[in-house]
Amino acid sequence: MAEPGAPREPVAGTEPLLDHLLQGSSRTFALTIPLLPEPTRREVTVAYLLFRVADTIEDSVRWPRPKKLEGLGRLTAFLEDPSDVTSESLASSWKSDPPLEHPGYLELLAEFPAVMRVAKSLSPEARGLVTKHTIRTCRAMASFVERESEGSLRLDDLPDLRAYCYAVAGIVGEMLTELFLLGREALRPLAEPMRKEAASFGEALQLVNILKDRAKDAGEGRRYLPETIPLPEVFALARRDLEIAAGYSARLEDAGADRGIVAFTALPILLARATLARVERDGPGSRISRSEVATLMARLQEALEERSVTTLLGSGVE
Repeated sequence: MAEPGAPREPVAGTEPLLDHLLQGSSRTFALTIPLLPEPTRREVTVAYLLFRVADTIEDSVRWPRPKKLEGLGRLTAFLEDPSDVTSESLASSWKSDPPLEHPGYLELLAEFPAVMRVAKSLSPEARGLVTKHTIRTCRAMASFVERESEGSLRLDDLPDLRAYCYAVAGIVGEMLTELFLLGREALRPLAEPMRKEAASFGEALQLVNILKDRAKDAGEGRRYLPETIPLPEVFALARRDLEIAAGYSARLEDAGADRGIVAFTALPILLARATLARVERDGPGSRISRSEVATLMARLQEALEERSVTTLLGSGVE
């Protein structure tokens, strides 16, 4: 039997497809996931795509609240017991009545059976982690969909905003942490601090997205920024979370973790910091350019070569 974290045979013909689906459904993760070593790259690719399926249902602009709850419930039931319903039947139902019109997301929903075929090729430990955390986020998302009124979700206060960020991103951070730790005994001494910081890492990236997309989200009935919270307070929280994320990445570098894992954690922090500054200066909808992304990636590569990612992120480790 293969050791936990050991490479497994890929499913013929599906790996390029999953990379293609990743390119069509994410800007940041399409840059960062290929940096990971195997088998973690395949595990995280499957995990991201499954979370994106759940997120596509939750963010549907075409389905009413009961339909979204049904969709999240059916996905949860399938992950809990695949014998009860097939991935093909789910994909067929999404194709006949799509939740939205984004081409990349629609292609992902259509190729859901291919994603699940690769999921079955993961080690039992990795597959269990991905399934467990996807189910957790589906249920957490459903609790917020339940609160929608006439297609609109409004968050009440700062704890409510943070609870939402945990539902859609903090759980992702916790899952990624467990996949990084899987089969890597050298990282075991870091397990406690990594688990403690994982949710804040996810919250940081989600807050940046919420601040960047707040005008577009409001136009679609999603008001994630409570009126009771001054905007500068949300920017400050995002920056504090990004400092925690920088410490998370620094711990990995200092422990001698695979440089691909260090790069995977460091690049989103660099991109998020630059995006946050741009949004604060130019307002919602603004983003950094491709040339700025390329510059940040080049700086990260230099830091990886010099083992100075901690310095680049400006964070120490307690």
